[in-house]
Amino acid sequence: MSEFQISVEELNNLLTNGSGCYSLPSAHSNEVAHRIHVGNAFIAKNVMRLERLGITHILNAAEGRSFMHVNTNADFYEGTGFVYHGIKADDTQEFNLSRYFEEAADFIDKALAQKDGRVYVHCREGYSRSPTLVIAYLMLRQNMDVKTAICAVRQKREIGPNDGFLKQLCQLNEKLRMEGKLKKP
Repeated sequence: MSEFQISVEELNNLLTNGSGCYSLPSAHSNEVAHRIHVGNAFIAKNVMRLERLGITHILNAAEGRSFMHVNTNADFYEGTGFVYHGIKADDTQEFNLSRYFEEAADFIDKALAQKDGRVYVHCREGYSRSPTLVIAYLMLRQNMDVKTAICAVRQKREIGPNDGFLKQLCQLNEKLRMEGKLKKP
């Protein structure tokens, strides 16, 4: 590992403030970056709450029918005015979430390009899949390195991406660093 490469262990230390103990989210939803909210299924299924938050776009990082997923789709939001996008991701270390990083970043970009666009990125708990996609967005579109992006999200919401997702974020960090696309910390 080069001196610039970041390990999953380093990221876990950032997420737990070095204590090794993770905290579960204390709220159903948090605005983790300007006009980007991360949250859970409770809010995703509550149209009135989404409207109160000013949400215009919904990115479901856990689309599907199993206990691990959130059973909403474009039909669920029919007639609400929300723009919906679903990703069928599993919250397992083996799942390749990185193949959706660009797709999710594009969707978030489209939401934020609208004058009053506000995006709700969620999974079942708003703890692993959805924050991972937002961290990747911050890296890809705002040129943050992985540590800065994780800290920015973690400052606003308790999160705990699984080690597989953290490894994928480390790989993205290395790729962007090699391409010269990251701001210097």
